[in-house]
Amino acid sequence: MTEHHRPETTDAVRAIIRDAVAARTPLEVVGRGTKRGLGRPVQAAAVLDTTGLAGIALYEPDELVLQAGPGTPLAEIEALAAAHGQELAFEPADYGPLYGLPAGQGTFGGAIGVNIAGPRRLSKGAARDHILGITAVTGGGEVFKSGGRVVKNVTGYDLAKLLTGAHGTLGVLTSITCKILPRPETSTTIIVAGLDDARAAEAMSAAMGSPTEVSAAAHLPAPAAAGIAEVAGLGRAATCLRLEGIPVSVAERADRLSKLLAPFGTVARLAEEPSKRLWTAIRDVRPFWPTAGATEDTAPLLWRLSLAPMAGAVAVAAVRARLPGAEAFYDWQGGLVWLAVPADTPDAGAAIVRAAVRAAGGGHATLVRAPAAVRATVAVFEPQSAALAALSARVRQAFDPETILNPGRMAASN
Repeated sequence: MTEHHRPETTDAVRAIIRDAVAARTPLEVVGRGTKRGLGRPVQAAAVLDTTGLAGIALYEPDELVLQAGPGTPLAEIEALAAAHGQELAFEPADYGPLYGLPAGQGTFGGAIGVNIAGPRRLSKGAARDHILGITAVTGGGEVFKSGGRVVKNVTGYDLAKLLTGAHGTLGVLTSITCKILPRPETSTTIIVAGLDDARAAEAMSAAMGSPTEVSAAAHLPAPAAAGIAEVAGLGRAATCLRLEGIPVSVAERADRLSKLLAPFGTVARLAEEPSKRLWTAIRDVRPFWPTAGATEDTAPLLWRLSLAPMAGAVAVAAVRARLPGAEAFYDWQGGLVWLAVPADTPDAGAAIVRAAVRAAGGGHATLVRAPAAVRATVAVFEPQSAALAALSARVRQAFDPETILNPGRMAASN
């Protein structure tokens, strides 16, 4: 049976890691496991469960700052912030249903560990842009702190940003301090119906280049749009632009944006509540949730592509030419592409997908969902150049010299 540790303090985490180093026992660092399918399978003999490191230690609405343990449910943080008219502005996604798990189970540390950011990434940045400070324990069992409670505390090496997105391979977070921002008073979404992918990229570019302050831009081809109730009634592809702010401003900007986009096609407008539901569905990748009865082996394989906004449609067209069953939708003005390929695609189509990204100008392709056997043999993350791989190895060596934390998560060699 796998040994399971559930520490409740930083000192307890340090003791567990030091014992693991002494015994040369690798640890899988995990919260509620909603993102276990993201990355390579971890090669560990014991589990370090962070759910005991839970609770909101500090919340000062007037100062726009919150501090909580990594095991704190995101739902708890979001509910508290909402009660004060505030929110986590980077819109962390709920990836649980993407892997066939219940919704609403994600933790604060999980979102920070993989640097999740939703549709508002365009206007508010990624998760790492909102982290003010952390307390963590390295793979050598050393406790350290980085940053503080205000931006000006972040001087020298910003280790908080380094650990954000490290997938638990450099250290175990035990406390996280982040910015909490005011929640927009209202929102609406302008939808242009029936555009193909290339024309949609042009429409989103026009919207983002306008003074209407679009906070999110996405394009749902017809198959993806059909899976979201708020736009399914269109029966066609939907290019979606979100506006947020005070009511009078949103209404005026919505009129201007509708006129700007009228030459592209039929324009519709969503009210506040359906607009919120739409962007939650886009954030959580709802069009590619596994269908009822699907298993790890039968669900479509899912890629996450990051490239220049106007290049997304080019890359997808190249993939479809060789994998006719591929489906996609676009977020971040087209710079983020969710690409699903048939479950029986050999090697998850890695060579085809990455060649298409390179041909479209370059970027990153991450295999987000695939059976463990596939993730163990296919490069899940974008392969690094020799120089960058050497730098990454040196950083890992400095923080986790015995490769104790999440070995194998990022690359087979770690």
